[in-house]
Amino acid sequence: MKTLPRAALLLPGGLALLAGLDAALLLLGLPAPVTTERLPQLHGGLLVLGFLGTVIALERAVALRATWAFTAPAALGLGALVTLTSAPLAVGRGMLVAGTVGLVAVYAALWRRQGSEALGLQVLGAVLAVGGASLWAADVPVPTVLAWFAGFVVLTIAGERLELARIAIPEGAERLLGVLGRLLLLAVPASTLWPTAGHVALGLVLLALVGTLLVHDVARRTVRAAGLPRYSAWCLLAGYAWLAVAGAVWAAQGRVDGGTAYDAVVHAVFLGFTISMIMAHAPVILPAVLGRPLPYHPHLYVPVALLHASLVLRLGVGDLHGQPWAVRAGGVLGIVALLVFLGMVVTGLVRGDRGRASSSARRTALAHAATELEEVAAR
Repeated sequence: MKTLPRAALLLPGGLALLAGLDAALLLLGLPAPVTTERLPQLHGGLLVLGFLGTVIALERAVALRATWAFTAPAALGLGALVTLTSAPLAVGRGMLVAGTVGLVAVYAALWRRQGSEALGLQVLGAVLAVGGASLWAADVPVPTVLAWFAGFVVLTIAGERLELARIAIPEGAERLLGVLGRLLLLAVPASTLWPTAGHVALGLVLLALVGTLLVHDVARRTVRAAGLPRYSAWCLLAGYAWLAVAGAVWAAQGRVDGGTAYDAVVHAVFLGFTISMIMAHAPVILPAVLGRPLPYHPHLYVPVALLHASLVLRLGVGDLHGQPWAVRAGGVLGIVALLVFLGMVVTGLVRGDRGRASSSARRTALAHAATELEEVAAR
């Protein structure tokens, strides 16, 4: 599929992101550009399935290089948009479920081509996406669906990080990550069936997973480098720290249905961890998907700094010390960080020279990362 149609498939994901941020303002009790009765209840689904799901499915479809694979990101993006219309919610949510099923099919095709522990983690994440989308479509309470959505993004990103480090990571650590991924797959439905014990188990598995990734991730070395490697490393390490926060809350308290602990878990996982990983990978993944370069510039640190400052304010001051003003201020600052980053990405892509979007671009990026890892390890 050519670059322009790929960008068109990505557009609904971007609109889902903007709608999700609008919903975030409403949930904070603040004025928002768009106000509808159903928008606040769509906040999580729009961001996880509509935005993240579309981006992940599009990247995987590009890697597979099969026309049918692009139906997955199309269904996810369009499903998110339909939920924003006056159509019955069941229609849009049903499309989102279909999109996650399509994502599993894409991963199955990639597995038949060449299976690996890294790809296996991503497959498990996609299975949890189907479960989470199905529960959300069935109007299951969002706190119950939260673990499914979290498992989806965590396993997907863990698989990507393992793929990037596949040359240098010890075989034993790779197997351990595979085991932890399977344990996470079990812990998520357990958290639905046995909320307290299941969430404690989920938190412990998350802590073990993030600890293993942190020990073996190249970011611990490239943080002392310069340019893009250092920028990515800072994003990755900060993301791991926030995921550990979420794991610790679940391990200590079990299920959290609301209040400050719930707010902390949600935003530690989906802002602190997930968005940090997106910021780290965007200069590599987006050019491979869209066929346009996204040059690194030090100004990319600005939205990163805003993001983590917003989380410190929201979680460290607002949630931990019961200060509603800090929760609202941190929420607004986080939205500003995302909008600034989105603006920088769009500007960089528009100004970049046209390139060729193919899976070879992604393989080149992975090979470059692996080579860099070997060089750093050799030092």
